Amino acid sequence: MTRELPQVVFVDDEDDVRIANAQTLDLAGFDVLTAASAEAALALVDREFPGVVVTDMRMPGIDGLTLFDRLRAQDPDLPVIFVTGHGDIPMAVEAMRRGAQDFLSKPYPAEALVDAVTRATRLRRLVMENRRLKAALDAEAALGLIGRTPEMERLRETVQAVAAADVDVLVLGETGSGKEVVARALHAGSRRRTARLVALNCGALPETVIESELFGHEPGAFTGAQRRRVGRIEHADGGTLFLDEIESMPKSLQVKLLRVLETRTVEPLGTNDIRPVDLRVIGATKVDLLQEAAEGRFRDDLYYRLNVVTIRIPPLRERRGDVPLLFAHFLERAAARFGRPVPAPDDAVHRHLAAHDWPGNVRELAHFAERVALGLPAETAPGSGPLPAGAAGPGDDPDLPLPRRVDRFEAGAIRAALALHDGEVKAVIQALGLPRKTFYDKLQRHGIDPNDYRRTRRG
Repeated sequence: MTRELPQVVFVDDEDDVRIANAQTLDLAGFDVLTAASAEAALALVDREFPGVVVTDMRMPGIDGLTLFDRLRAQDPDLPVIFVTGHGDIPMAVEAMRRGAQDFLSKPYPAEALVDAVTRATRLRRLVMENRRLKAALDAEAALGLIGRTPEMERLRETVQAVAAADVDVLVLGETGSGKEVVARALHAGSRRRTARLVALNCGALPETVIESELFGHEPGAFTGAQRRRVGRIEHADGGTLFLDEIESMPKSLQVKLLRVLETRTVEPLGTNDIRPVDLRVIGATKVDLLQEAAEGRFRDDLYYRLNVVTIRIPPLRERRGDVPLLFAHFLERAAARFGRPVPAPDDAVHRHLAAHDWPGNVRELAHFAERVALGLPAETAPGSGPLPAGAAGPGDDPDLPLPRRVDRFEAGAIRAALALHDGEVKAVIQALGLPRKTFYDKLQRHGIDPNDYRRTRRG
């Protein structure tokens, strides 16, 4: 696949200057667009323009400085290089003060132009990549399923495919793995998205309460039932009912739930009325329901009726490559919630992220991020030593865009894992849960050499 050439818009009202500089940049490997006026340049450049603008300072009509202001108004990150005559130096200095990328004073050698445009192009490429990553992060955050590992890619694809199918679903995942997040993503992607998502944790209510809570009751149905109560099933009519810890549901209620799933009707306590309901049911469990059924603790007919589609959420230890991205997301969210600047985690936090097994999964990681955001003493991980608050070090910049911070977290986690395993690549790949090719791609991107972490090579 041929890589697209970096784009440059060269703006000058003099034909010979425009043609000569375009040829120079074309020979240097740039895709050059030319404009004889500022107005023509504005027609070529929008917020999605991936390149660089080089413009003369003095032109008829709109001058270079006004062009700069208009370009930066639509894209504050656009690199603009000015070409100036000797008498325009004060204007060029003013442009630099306003955020121009560079300026070249006439006459200038061709190499100076190429070097300036090359530097600006690198910067622009980084900005556009950050925007792409931010857009991807926002999309993942909106869905609630954040991660770039193959396991999470498959999970997102499955959720998006199943969401539109409007079938009942069983979600299987360990404590803290994000079962309710998956349920909300299924609801958000379905035709029922404008209706309610009604959730009930079957393990959080005593047996004497859960039946009334789920099916509702009429006045006088039992002692203390003074007025009609709409149950969760009926309340979810038109939408989605999410039953978490469904393995905890009493067997007497499992029979009634099976009837709801088969007939799409509900019979509240204290009445013989049978009311139709249009709903999708999502059950969630942290145990093997087939095994529970085999041992008599869960009805096998309810299991098979619920198990139209099963979605398994991988535990965090099986997708360790997502830890830096998730941690960055939770840290940003926690800092916003507490009204604090986002701290830059130190080496001890990176060691913890790399070495810990996260038995509490995503929920545990989110709580850890909250502690770091608050500056509280954090738990320790084996081999990591005590974890301080994770305050910013002298080289850290909490104002960096989220994708840049994610890159820093990721690089820090890789370095911490290499240090922990003395540069043994196989052990690090296993610890981070990354495919071999992905790991080496990340090493190259971050400029990390595993040999630097081998004990035999340390001085």
